[in-house]
Amino acid sequence: MSVSQVAVFLENKKGRLSEMTKILGDAGIDLVALTIADTKEFGIVRFITKDNDGVLKILRENGYTASKNELLGVEVSDAPGGLHGVLRILGDAGVEIEYLYSFAKTNSGKAIILFKVDSAEKAVNVLQASGVDLIEKII
Repeated sequence: MSVSQVAVFLENKKGRLSEMTKILGDAGIDLVALTIADTKEFGIVRFITKDNDGVLKILRENGYTASKNELLGVEVSDAPGGLHGVLRILGDAGVEIEYLYSFAKTNSGKAIILFKVDSAEKAVNVLQASGVDLIEKII
């Protein structure tokens, strides 16, 4: 059970993010979720679209270093402690979290948390055993 994302390596130079998003916008690509991690020299832009395979092709054709990888998706209560419950389960099982992103689905009272973990199989097993709702799609 996973949600795929695209990760793009970008030089940390003025206009690089704007150039990339123009290419995607011109291709009719809608970014559903996005996060950026950067340093002085480079950044990694991670995002989800309705067509990650197509986006990967477009970016590579335009000279970008991009990859697709899988995230573990869970749905939790959008209330205090909702995230903590999942983090506790993963931590107790020794699953390390590399990064995550989250967003609320305001009409359902639920939040979606997307994790990149060191052991996806182990994470899935302990979360399922604990009754956590895993998701395969966010769009």
